[in-house]
This record gives sequence, C-alpha cells and structure tokens, in this order.
Amino acid sequence: MEQPIPYQLGDDTVNEIKNTVGDDNVITDHDVLKQYDRDASFLRSIPQVMVMARSTGQISRLLKLANIKKFPVVPRAGGTGLTGGCLPIFGGVVLNLSSMNRIRAIDTHNLIADVEPGVITLDLRNAAKEKGLFYPPDPAGMDKSTIGGNAATSAGGPSCLKYGTTKDYILGLEVVLPQGEIIAVGTRTRKGVVGYDLTHLLVGSEGTLGIITGLILKLIPHPPKSKTLGAVFHDIRNAMTAVTQIQVQGHLPAALEFMDAKCLGLVKDLISFSIPGEKAAYVIVEVDGTEEQTKASLAEIGKILKQMGASDLLEARDESQRENIWSVRRQISIRIRETSVINVAEDIAVPIGGIADLVSAMPEIEKKFGVSLYAFGHAGDGNIHINITAPKKDHPYIDDAIRTVLKTTVAMGGTISGEHGIGYAKKSFLGLELSPTSIGLQEGIKKLFDPNLILNPGKIF
Repeated sequence: MEQPIPYQLGDDTVNEIKNTVGDDNVITDHDVLKQYDRDASFLRSIPQVMVMARSTGQISRLLKLANIKKFPVVPRAGGTGLTGGCLPIFGGVVLNLSSMNRIRAIDTHNLIADVEPGVITLDLRNAAKEKGLFYPPDPAGMDKSTIGGNAATSAGGPSCLKYGTTKDYILGLEVVLPQGEIIAVGTRTRKGVVGYDLTHLLVGSEGTLGIITGLILKLIPHPPKSKTLGAVFHDIRNAMTAVTQIQVQGHLPAALEFMDAKCLGLVKDLISFSIPGEKAAYVIVEVDGTEEQTKASLAEIGKILKQMGASDLLEARDESQRENIWSVRRQISIRIRETSVINVAEDIAVPIGGIADLVSAMPEIEKKFGVSLYAFGHAGDGNIHINITAPKKDHPYIDDAIRTVLKTTVAMGGTISGEHGIGYAKKSFLGLELSPTSIGLQEGIKKLFDPNLILNPGKIF
C-alpha cells in the first residue's frame, strides 16, 4: 500500500469543515491541540485541527467532505492506546469521540447494553453491576479507556482468560464507513450468521475501516464473589509450570497474572515479601463464583501452587487486601515509565508453555543491545507485556532490541500483538508474522472500504 503523504489543511478547507460540523465543534487553538499530541506510546504528533464528534450524522458529513478534499480523518477517544493509532501522523483532522459517551440502555431483559463509543469502560462496568450484570473486559487503564477504543483493538485484560476479549462481547455496531455511509452490522441476538461477519472484521481494525458510533454489547450475570491469591516463586519456570497445571487440573480462574523479578524490584515498597532471587516470579490468581465455589477452588489452586514450588501464598482475606494485591500489578507499568528514559511496551503472546523460555531469553537480548527488559502480564493465556527500556533517548540499538524480541516471539509460535494492536509503532514488523499474500489481501480490504485512504492512513500497513 502506498505511503500516505502528509496533509496540511488550508484555511479554506478548515472553514468548510466548520460549516459542515459546526463552528463550535472545531478546535484550532494550538495550546489546546498540543494537549492531544500523544497516546500512551512514545510517539508524538500535534493535531492541526480537531473536531468534537456529537452525532453519527455529523461524522458522516465530515467524512463525505474528507473524500472530496482528500484530507485524512483520525478517530480518537481516551488516548490510552500504546501504538500511536490515534495520532495524526500524516496530518488532517483528529475526530474526538469522547463526548459521544451515553449509555443508552442497560437491558436487563435481554442482557445487552447499548452504548456510544466514548463511554468509559469502568463506567459501563459499574452501570451493569448496578443492575446485577457484568461486562467482563478489563483493559489496563479502564478508568480512562473507552468502549470504542477497546473495540478498535479488541482490548483484553486479566479477565480475558476466563471471559474473553472485547470482540467476544460485541453483538452489533453502528458504523460510519470511510466515504460517509452509515451502516448497522451484527445483531442484538447471541447468534447470527447472515452474510459475512462484518462486525468482527471492523472490531480490531484500529479505526482504518470505519468509525464506530454505537455498540450493542453482551452482558452476563455478575459473579457473586471473587477471591484472590498471590504466590511467590524462586524460579519463573516453576511459576509457569504452576500456571499450566492449574488449568490442566480443571480450573479456569477469572485472572492468572505474573511478574518477573525485575518488575518486583520496582514495587518492593508495595509487597510484603522478600524477592527470592533474580529468577523469581510472582503469580496472582483470582477466582469467582459463589462463596462455596470460590473457597473450594482457591484451596485446590493453593495446593497446586505449593506442589509446584511456591514459597509463599498470600490470600486476600477482605476487599482491602484484594485491592492491595492488584495494586502491585497495576503499578508495574507506571513504575517502568517513571524510571525509564525511553520505554517501548510490547504485548506479545506465546503458547502458555513457552512463557518461561521467552523470559529466559531476555537476559541475552539485554546484554547484546544494552537495554533492560521487564516481563509481566497475562500468564494464563500467554499474553506477556515486555517493556523494553533504554538509558537514553537516542539509544542506538533500541529498534534492534525490539525486532529481536518480536522475532524470538514468532519463532516460538507466538504473535507480535495480543491486544494492543499494530497502529503506527508496529507496522514495520508486520512481515515478521504475516505472509506477503496475507498482507496484500488485507490491504485490498482496506482499499475496498476506503479507496481514497481517508480514514486513519498509515496505520497497520
């Protein structure tokens, strides 16, 4: 696919945009715009113009004008992505969907939610819980991330081990296509196989095939009880064997997370145990269900952890202790960012039996390229967050280190992205995993949807 050409909006075009979407919805003040120059990645790009989305019809009119004037439109909401997917790398208009944030309905008869894309994930979770229902996807930063942004990458989180990722909860969508057409895809039912599955083609397409303006989401009954346990291991291989054995022996936890010794070193002020060596690992297990189910399940899982070599088991006796265990996990990314000059967050995934081998390969990569690597994440499904850090911004081997981590992952039968997507940051690595035929087919789909390459150009490919 041809490389997009940076687009500079002229005054006449900006005035046409104002006439199309409403003057009050167009932001051109540089001091305001520079607050939107980033997501959670290392990339930066200040918008020239930002349009505040208010309705599906307004978005449709904007995209029709964009196709006439050939300027890019880049959708954005919470700005919590990690690959530069919401940044206007090639200029044009940033379309901010954060104000389209209504929860239209929590339908307790049909167990569905009808929401706009700017709804904060945690707000939806809480609204569903008030009705006795559960929206399981729990990506990091869900107090800031939006449902539309989650759909753009099919975001996951700790709960996806048991409950699945965002795509598993999207029944239907309202979407504005790149040339301005408005379509509804999917159903309000649990099943539906009429025609191609456009819903799940659009989910995970990172805003390159359409702009989501409404979502019909599946809800499930809220589990009555959750119990959490932390386990300390001297050796990460024993920890990963325990992760596998928990599932082999018939348990499906709501979450099964891990942190390596380097991550534990960053949060040693938050933990109540000593880190038992440089090969140590910490595993967090959470189970849910009835009181009887969770109590019995956690007891059995504790026995497995001990049999596999856990030196300490730290069970949360109340909600406060449960929150303390999870706060350690949440603080990892924050501490890495705070202590690193440059930090690149990769979210690779490998078969769960390969986690220990992958982490064991990290010291050689660190030594070869002069970087530091931190490994943590979703041990239960093999989705590991490898944070690649360097001591200075112009570190000469950071790109080589990234490529080596990703090549090592693919060689182990893994994938270069489990839940963050490709965006702009990872597009040069796409060929490590996908064949030229596969990439060409996907580029053809993009051209079919968006012949003028208006919508979020330069992302993925």
